Amino acid sequence: MSNIVFRSFKEGDYETCCEWWKWWWGKFGAEPIRRAFLPKDERCYVIEKNGTPVACTFLILAYDIPCVAWTTYLVSNPKYKEKDRRHLIGMLIKGVEEQAEKYGVLQLFTVCGTTHMSDIHRDLGWDMSPVKHEAFTYLTNNLKKIDKNYGKKS
Repeated sequence: MSNIVFRSFKEGDYETCCEWWKWWWGKFGAEPIRRAFLPKDERCYVIEKNGTPVACTFLILAYDIPCVAWTTYLVSNPKYKEKDRRHLIGMLIKGVEEQAEKYGVLQLFTVCGTTHMSDIHRDLGWDMSPVKHEAFTYLTNNLKKIDKNYGKKS
């Protein structure tokens, strides 16, 4: 039986992500994301299976428009080769959607970066923009709350 956990960052997770970014992005000359460009630990998310981190991503809330947010810099463990990798990344994205709803986010954006990530987002119901590898989704539970508060029907 598998133990799958969606959680926020704990000590050492940022350093793990840096190693993953170096592996995935190093061949393009890109460096890991500097910590100052990432949100507080409570909005840095990890999906793990049986204690092994599989992937992480970050929820960035807009300062001026609090109903808009971005999930970005998704990176996965290059050593995790199990067949459920794609499913676990999807679970990570869904977990971030749920967290974003708690912050009152109405529209969540991302840049997928690869066809594989675009496919995962599309399969999760994200609307894909005409620009290759970009996607967004409306957090309909929060939209329904807003519509209810203003007397509109969803």
